[in-house]
Amino acid sequence: MLHLLYILAFTILAFIAVANLIRNLIMFSFDQEGIYPQRGNPYASSRKRLTPHPELLDNSGNLIKEPLLVMRSINVDDAREQLDALYEASPGNRQDEGC
Repeated sequence: MLHLLYILAFTILAFIAVANLIRNLIMFSFDQEGIYPQRGNPYASSRKRLTPHPELLDNSGNLIKEPLLVMRSINVDDAREQLDALYEASPGNRQDEGC
């Protein structure tokens, strides 16, 4: 009799686990698509507001329409010359004193 009780309990737990797995997979697919089921009061907010990231706003709160980072390609020699010039102009450079 006790064996049947164990089998029944583990069967119920297995059904709960499978139902939870299916529910999590469905919610994960909604997250990937950006579709969210309505919860709570459906009449509270029918309009979806998108808030941009703060780094995409200027000081007055307007959206920036220009690119944030512009990269240009330079060759290795030019980059080395610029780095050497920065190093020589740095205050910690003691090459002028003649060690």
